[in-house]
Amino acid sequence: MSRLLKWIEGLALALGGPGLFILSFLDSSFLSFPEVTDILIIVLVTKHPERFLWYTALPTIGSVMGCYVLYALARRGGEAFIRKRLQERHVEKAFAVFRKYGLFAVAIPSVLPPPVPFKMFVLAAGAARVKPLDFLIAVTIGRGVRYFGEGLLALWYGQWAIDLLHEHGRTVSLWLAGIFTALGLMYFWWRKRRGDVDATAGSSV
Repeated sequence: MSRLLKWIEGLALALGGPGLFILSFLDSSFLSFPEVTDILIIVLVTKHPERFLWYTALPTIGSVMGCYVLYALARRGGEAFIRKRLQERHVEKAFAVFRKYGLFAVAIPSVLPPPVPFKMFVLAAGAARVKPLDFLIAVTIGRGVRYFGEGLLALWYGQWAIDLLHEHGRTVSLWLAGIFTALGLMYFWWRKRRGDVDATAGSSV
């Protein structure tokens, strides 16, 4: 199995953008390549900065599609589907977090690196029958923040960004997740404020 994973990693590097798409799809669905996609994004963007959008958009799309495969399987199989595949305490924890934070329980882990159990929350979203569009938006934003953020690090710092990811990858991801969370809270505050204004305007008519 390890030889197969190494072969897939080498193929992804050789293929460039399409390789990143395949790798991120597999990593988000049936296999696991901890931080490999992240490192390859930085390597390829450092070598070819003019292809920044290509090397960040394709893995984002691939990851979203891979997540959707797991989501669809769990949505079809329901809660029993994930209880057969995960330990009971993990299932209960995932549902508890999901009930408390909603789609943030999917979006924020999608920004964070391993060992955050991202797939567990993807399965929980499917079992809870979250609306497909809501799920896709949450994962796209989360993965986009992560991969485009790493691409920007490569543009700004080049090869040093790889060392930064190795030594402080979790810290970088936490900062990205923090920024994403702050933006999300600002958005919800704006929507609530706008709703209150509209309600006040409507009652005064």
